[in-house]
Amino acid sequence: QVQLVESGGGLVQAGGSLRLSCEASGRTFSSSRMGWFRQAPGKEREFVATVNWSGFSTNYADSVKGRFTISRDNDKNTVYLQMNSLKPEDTAVYYCAARLAANVAAWTTPGGYNYWGQGTQVTVSS
Repeated sequence: QVQLVESGGGLVQAGGSLRLSCEASGRTFSSSRMGWFRQAPGKEREFVATVNWSGFSTNYADSVKGRFTISRDNDKNTVYLQMNSLKPEDTAVYYCAARLAANVAAWTTPGGYNYWGQGTQVTVSS
């Protein structure tokens, strides 16, 4: 079992930065692929970024590539999402997710993850 708690959301002007954190509990964190997703009102949950267990392999949605950076600290059981050059279209609830090794669904889809945090709101004003 993995429990995830996100923090770091808030209101920021366009062009600004925020860093989201996701603290995990449970012994499987250091071996789990982690991901960030987001969901805007009236839209489906969409993939943002993912990082493998070691932190050396990352993937990003085209919409955030070059602006967002995902990282992890296994000693602190925490995964981060550094968001720079924020745009109004980045406004959404951001969710952290953990994937178990047995999950074979694509890691760019919500089905590719087994545990979810409660979400943190990010609002970017123009």
